Amino acid sequence: MGSTYLTSPLLLIINTLFDLYVLLVLLRFMLQMFRADFYNPISQFVVRVTTPPLKPLRRLIPGIGGQDIAALVLCMLILTIKYYILRALGSNAIEIVNVLAPIGALHIGSLLIVAVADIVALFLNIFLFAIIIMVILSWINPGAYNPAIGLIMTLSNPVLRPIRRFIPPLGGLDLSPLFAILALMVVKMLLIPPIVFVATRL
Repeated sequence: MGSTYLTSPLLLIINTLFDLYVLLVLLRFMLQMFRADFYNPISQFVVRVTTPPLKPLRRLIPGIGGQDIAALVLCMLILTIKYYILRALGSNAIEIVNVLAPIGALHIGSLLIVAVADIVALFLNIFLFAIIIMVILSWINPGAYNPAIGLIMTLSNPVLRPIRRFIPPLGGLDLSPLFAILALMVVKMLLIPPIVFVATRL
């Protein structure tokens, strides 16, 4: 068996654990940004698991315009640590929206820019999956409500609301999710490659 026999599963575990925590921190930022119900049990869980590292960081990094900048900085730090661990395990590149970022050859400044690309991609993916889940739930169980659906609505409405102003329901059929999903995918394709390109040229 080759050297990748144990390394590949280890890379998978590291990627999954780090990415899950970054997802929770970014969710906290977005829920605060869109003024979600923080008494929601899911919101309470997100707050509880992300507060320990954020509390000391906020003493150094104040919020701007009511936004929790410390949460974004924490996401960047966690991702940068992940890149260094992946490098130590022999992984020289990561994929962000079908774009390869050669983390093995980048210095700390460039890795931070790659982290920005990672965060932007995750930010857009959260919107994307929130809209997809909302559409599926509207087919399966329309009109139902639970804490998860409340947060999904909070995350999907900022994208759907402006689209609905220009594309109202046609014959009772709401096409705004389709256009929103398409727009988010195009934005990802246009935004991520230039950010990664800048990181590799510094």
